[in-house]
Amino acid sequence: MLFNSYQFIFVFLPATCVAYFIAARFWGQRTGMAVLVGASLIFYAWWNYRYVWILLLSIGCNAAFAIALLRGEKSQRLGILLVGLGFNLFLLGYFKYASFVAQNVSALFGLDWQIEPQPLPLGISFFTFQKIAFLVDIYVGGVLSFDILRYSLFVTFFPQLIAGPIVRHNEIIPQFATLPRTPRASDFAIGSSIFAIGLFKKVCLADLSAPWVNPVFTGAASGLPIGFVDAWIAALAYSFQLYFDFSGYSDMAVGLARLFGIVLPLNFYSPYKSVNIVDFWRRWHITLSRLLRDFVYIPLGGNRRGVTRRYLNVLIAMLLGGLWHGAAWTFVIWGGVHGAMLALNHGWHYLRRKVGLPPENDPPLVRGAACALTFIAVTSAWVLFRASSVESAGIILSAMYGIGGRDLIHPFATYWSAQWDLLRQFRGAESSALWLLLVGSVAFILPNTYQLFQDFRPALIERRFEDVVSKSRLRWVPNGSWAVALSIMVLIAILRMRELSPFIYFQF
Repeated sequence: MLFNSYQFIFVFLPATCVAYFIAARFWGQRTGMAVLVGASLIFYAWWNYRYVWILLLSIGCNAAFAIALLRGEKSQRLGILLVGLGFNLFLLGYFKYASFVAQNVSALFGLDWQIEPQPLPLGISFFTFQKIAFLVDIYVGGVLSFDILRYSLFVTFFPQLIAGPIVRHNEIIPQFATLPRTPRASDFAIGSSIFAIGLFKKVCLADLSAPWVNPVFTGAASGLPIGFVDAWIAALAYSFQLYFDFSGYSDMAVGLARLFGIVLPLNFYSPYKSVNIVDFWRRWHITLSRLLRDFVYIPLGGNRRGVTRRYLNVLIAMLLGGLWHGAAWTFVIWGGVHGAMLALNHGWHYLRRKVGLPPENDPPLVRGAACALTFIAVTSAWVLFRASSVESAGIILSAMYGIGGRDLIHPFATYWSAQWDLLRQFRGAESSALWLLLVGSVAFILPNTYQLFQDFRPALIERRFEDVVSKSRLRWVPNGSWAVALSIMVLIAILRMRELSPFIYFQF
């Protein structure tokens, strides 16, 4: 079930809210929690009920591992942890990577080893990593007790079940003790307003960018030549499509959780306003960056074993981060590109400190140029993220940067190729430029959702990210003007929801 569907907005969400508050009010908080767990399982089963058993099996086995870790002898705990980690990684690896591994091993050694690709259970990357983090937290002493109902809700809570944020137990489980038993007007006002903004971003900004993206990437996958202008428009359009798709989902998840009095961690904070690639990864998918830091980068040694080892650790973490996004070489290369850019950026900061020029001393013009350069680098890397193969990504990147001279001297001679005549009749160069200008202005100029609602604690934020958060003059307040504006946005979005459009991060 998608957040941007009529079934969710008009049936599932109202029914879940009513059922939860009736249960919590008359039968207690734990009964309300049980209702939320049941509703979350229905939400998950709506996609494919045959895969609910995977989620239930994973919950049951991880509950057993958690109890064993809490009760086990000190000499046994490491073995229990390793078995638990192995179980989770095996489950994830079988569904997500088995076919990819078999294909590449066969190609490398000339074997005929094939594993039929399995449909990827929705959200398996997200809820698997949450469970791994929970087991590790128990092992290091961060969890002292276990409650199966609270754990089940922690794993299945439908606002963050499918595509994050990847929450930690200490962020969410303590909030279950203060779940409201009756609806709170403040939570509904804030939650519904944030959800409305996210829905508008997804339906009216992300989805409307797709017509400039899909034909070009489909053409490249078919081996068709791509022009300079075509390639840049498609790359920029996809950059904004992915931006508003993920930003919209993040807002909707935060808003939905707030209806039940739950505050989720910050996961997205205007990443295209970053002045370097390090800053970008402090703002984009913040909870994944935190996971890679805590469970890959730091265990490898972090920055404690010299400069060279630090850069290698960054590269390894990002390669695994790319592979986490999908079982394809395009994702691995994308992660490697970001790892290389992060290493270069850390090296640049090191040199600046050596000569006494800290980054915060840059004048506005330099910071603007750095922001533009970072955006171009990220957009170029998104081509790998979107392309169906390394070859098709190469076709588009070659066109973008004039490798081989194709369409570089006369980039505007031919705009759309004959394969896209129908699209050309409706969308020309002028309309694409205007659309990119519009979505770019929203991304680069307007305040983000956290800034709009910062007076009302819309999301949890770590101390290490506090310097990222900036103040905005435009603030949300619970008044009639905001209610009318957001109602209009919701109405426009609902009228636009003619076809189901899955979130891009659902495939991960």
